[in-house]
Amino acid sequence: MTMPWKLICKKEDLVEGAGVAAIVNGEQVAIFYVPESDNQVFAIGNWDPVGKANVLSRGLVAHLQEQWVVASPLYKQHFVLASGQCLEEDISVPHWLAKLEGGEVFIAVN
Repeated sequence: MTMPWKLICKKEDLVEGAGVAAIVNGEQVAIFYVPESDNQVFAIGNWDPVGKANVLSRGLVAHLQEQWVVASPLYKQHFVLASGQCLEEDISVPHWLAKLEGGEVFIAVN
């Protein structure tokens, strides 16, 4: 079964080592460009379930416990970019497969 890929933005819209917010099917998604990672781009929900605000795209990207994560700018929980799982608490945010192809960023949507 092949995934339906949706064009989200251009690579030039992204900031290296940081996130940007996008609206995908009515939901805020945080898109991260991490060129030194294998995937290069990641997509997780922008909603911070601890801080109760759409802020994860503004968090700091880091390599922690051998995974790429974003630290929430509110209470500093770390969310794994590849899975949305929080490292400190038993919570997670939605995540999507993302890819960079020909200068364009796509995420897999259902």
